[in-house]
Amino acid sequence: MEKNKTVWPYLLVMPAVLVILLVVFVPVMNALLMSFQSYDLRRPKEIAFIGLQNYGEMLMDPLFWNAVLRTFLWVIFGVGFQFIFGFILALLLNRYFFARGIVRAISMVPWVTPGVLIGLMWRWIYDGNYGVLNDLLLKMGLIHDKIPFLSQTSSSLPCVIVAIIWQGIPFFALMLLAALQEVSGELYEAAAIDGASHIQKFFFVTVPSIKNTIYITLLLRIIWVANSVDVIFNMTEGGPAYSTQTLSVYIYNKGNALNLGYASSMAIFLAAILALVAVPYLKSTFGSKA
Repeated sequence: MEKNKTVWPYLLVMPAVLVILLVVFVPVMNALLMSFQSYDLRRPKEIAFIGLQNYGEMLMDPLFWNAVLRTFLWVIFGVGFQFIFGFILALLLNRYFFARGIVRAISMVPWVTPGVLIGLMWRWIYDGNYGVLNDLLLKMGLIHDKIPFLSQTSSSLPCVIVAIIWQGIPFFALMLLAALQEVSGELYEAAAIDGASHIQKFFFVTVPSIKNTIYITLLLRIIWVANSVDVIFNMTEGGPAYSTQTLSVYIYNKGNALNLGYASSMAIFLAAILALVAVPYLKSTFGSKA
């Protein structure tokens, strides 16, 4: 009987483990294998094991390093401002006001909108000929000629970063709002009795109380934004002149060109970097329980 109790939990999780192995582990192993091969579907007869040649070519590729730099800018500014504005929105939505439920529902619209639609929508907003942004700026007298925002290397990357910020704000707002509602009011009362100001309550009560939620939401969003392709590709396809080509978009373009071996080597590199990002959180979570 005791043995059955020990085996039963493993039997219950076995279907989920099998699904994860089939959906995640097998493709990852396949990508790792292809990264050591000359795997170009345009020349299927020449597919062969080439060792670290793809990785060597990757390290010597200037487009790869430019894509890595843009990925860091894309993630740092994109996720950073998502977190800041999402936190502010969560604090506002945590207060009671008229029609709060309706406002909460409307604020989730960017998050539930597919990335393809977001890319197309913002592409239309930024359009140099009939875009809404140019029309508004002209009517307000802030510009005298229409600006091709997505056709200039100087403005294209900031423009796509604004789009990803708009998409991700509701995610942080939703997760942080849920955490804020679990913070005990007694903590704020105790802080008020001790003479704490609103700023002190925020930094010494609110933030420490929801730090685990902050860690996990930042980690998840960093991974999602670093891997994001749909918004950028539907806005600029990585252009102009590779100015918005992040590493994930470069991987997609190489894979779309059927050079799967080289694309796989870059994908493994990106996965390794993101795994390193997750290490501090995993150590703080599981290390403290050891």
